[in-house]
Amino acid sequence: MAEEATSTAPCVEDIPVNEDEDTKKQKLRAKRQVEFYFADSNLPYDKFMWTLHTKNEEHWVPLETVASFKRMKEFASYGNDWLVEVLKTSDEVEVDEEGKNVRRIAEVTEPKGQFERSIYAKGFGDEVPGLQQQLEDFFNEYGRTNAVRLRRVDGNKEFKGSVFVEFDSLTSAEKFLKADPKPTWKGTELLTMSKDAYCEMKIKEKGLSGKAAVNRRESIQTPSRKFNAFREMAKGSDKKNKDKPKPEIWLEFMGNKLRVYEEDGGILKDEVPLVKGATLKFDGVEGDVSFDEIKGPLKERFSRAPFVKYSKGDTSGLVGFDKALSEEDLAYVKEHIATLGSKVVTWEVPSEDIEKEFQTERATSAAKRVLSFSQRRDGGNRGGARGGGRGGRGGRGGRGGRGGGRRAGNSNDRKDAPAVASTSGEGPQGEKRKRAVEPDGGPDAGVRNQSVPTIKRVKTDESS
Repeated sequence: MAEEATSTAPCVEDIPVNEDEDTKKQKLRAKRQVEFYFADSNLPYDKFMWTLHTKNEEHWVPLETVASFKRMKEFASYGNDWLVEVLKTSDEVEVDEEGKNVRRIAEVTEPKGQFERSIYAKGFGDEVPGLQQQLEDFFNEYGRTNAVRLRRVDGNKEFKGSVFVEFDSLTSAEKFLKADPKPTWKGTELLTMSKDAYCEMKIKEKGLSGKAAVNRRESIQTPSRKFNAFREMAKGSDKKNKDKPKPEIWLEFMGNKLRVYEEDGGILKDEVPLVKGATLKFDGVEGDVSFDEIKGPLKERFSRAPFVKYSKGDTSGLVGFDKALSEEDLAYVKEHIATLGSKVVTWEVPSEDIEKEFQTERATSAAKRVLSFSQRRDGGNRGGARGGGRGGRGGRGGRGGRGGGRRAGNSNDRKDAPAVASTSGEGPQGEKRKRAVEPDGGPDAGVRNQSVPTIKRVKTDESS
């Protein structure tokens, strides 16, 4: 439905008593008209006025421009000095010392409670010249209004004989609705109700329910406005945040700090340093090997649980530690894990190439996991980067997608533990992996007895 929003006339109680009635009304009408242009109910929704308002930092608008508006032409004969003196009595706008510019006094705020303060009235007949001003004067007898909107037929803009009126307070709206006798227009009693009651009436008339009823209410409740400064400012803020450089993400891995590249979802493999002697290879396995057979005996010796790469059916596997092992460490492993799956196994430090590849796999998987948790945290997912990634309320790993795994949250809260490499050498996505003793620790798999790698963010400027 089309509506026409305009300014309002003064309330009779606001009129000074030391001037004749016509002069008093003219001055107050001029003041209220200018106040309307700068009001919260108009300024943020009037693109031209908003452009003038934001043209300079101090928000001064040329008074000459305001005085040229259609609704101000009736005051043109009084001159600029007269208008300046009128506006000096306003509590809402002010003029500069030279009397050339005008601006609102308070900061612009998004109006609240407009719907509750609005009424519907019908019975005004056909549109005649000067009807807008007559209606404003009529409604302002009951209290100051922010806007009187003539309701028109979509397409031909014909006046429907009804209006929506927004009063400046709920008290004024109630005064009109509870008036006794009921308001009349040219001897005919008006049909009056709150805008809320009007919504309910239309919904019932059309037999609407559910979403259709909600949509109908919203279409009536919120006037259609092509421009909305608050919406435009929100878009600008979103764009600014989008264009803002993202902070860097760093991974602490085996005593080294590695940069995580979001666009690649990982790290540069050349940046992963080789920590010699931090990997052991076991050989001689037959059948399947349980997780506890490897992890359990090492808990007493190593403060951080090692990482295991082993696929069912293989005869060998790799175990990665967070530092280079001493001769005593190697002897401890050989002594306490002499057999796996009831078979005697051998332990040795693998070749440099194998160890480098394994550590790179571990670092890559850990980087993807760190990036995943970082994105969850930035997206407002509570718990996404805590103790294994609980995945928000109710998503405690284990079930439905294993968002980091419940068991990952049961670690010793070690801050720089990386994730376990996948058996394929890829991340948690891609080709299907074989079942491994230890999951790869990616975003979609739990890591038993293992905490989340540390996520460190630093500024992106050159001084960081």
